[in-house]
Amino acid sequence: MKTSWMTAAAISSLLALAGCAGTGPNQQLGIAGGAVGGAVIGNAIGGNAASTLGGAAVGGLIGNEVGRNADQRNNYNNRGYYPNNGPRY
Repeated sequence: MKTSWMTAAAISSLLALAGCAGTGPNQQLGIAGGAVGGAVIGNAIGGNAASTLGGAAVGGLIGNEVGRNADQRNNYNNRGYYPNNGPRY
């Protein structure tokens, strides 16, 4: 019985780490911060495990979007003065 729980924990942690492979730094921080904040707010509102998990899920989604927008904005502004290798006359 212990090995099945250990296997499930190893697989879920591997999938969680693989899910963050293609994201930027702000998106990862947004997911983590949003999930923690959502869990705290969900627990304060509902007071049970279901509301805590629901709050973490919603907070993670909101943090994902905010962080992804910040990463896209930083990438767009980082293209330099001439975004296409110089002006075209």
